[in-house]
Amino acid sequence: MALKYHATLTPQRWQSFGFTRQVLMIANELNRAGAWLEKSDVEEAKRSYERAMELTYLTIGLQKDEGRLRELARFKEALAGLYIDESPDVRDNALLLRVLIMLDGASFASLDHS
Repeated sequence: MALKYHATLTPQRWQSFGFTRQVLMIANELNRAGAWLEKSDVEEAKRSYERAMELTYLTIGLQKDEGRLRELARFKEALAGLYIDESPDVRDNALLLRVLIMLDGASFASLDHS
C-alpha cells in the first residue's frame, strides 16, 4: 500500500512504536478532525480522516492478535463511515475517538474519567 500522507513511514518503523503509541497517533488525527469539524471545515476534517485511515491500515496489517484485529476492523468501518458522510458530526467523531482509545488499556488509562 502506497501511503499518501505518511510516505516515509514503513511498516517496520510503525511496528516499533508499539500498539499504545499507534492508537494515540491515530487518536491525534481524530482529535484534529474534531477541531476542524468544530470550525465547520469538513474538507480538513476529511484529510484528518484520511491520515487516520492510513495509520489504521498500517496497524491492522501488523496485527497477530485476532481479537484486536477484529476490533480494529470494526473501528476502520466506523471511520470510513465518518469519512463518506457529507457532514460528519463532531459528537460522532468524539465517540469514535473514545472507542479507539478504549481498544488499548494504557491509552484508556490516560483518559480523564471524571
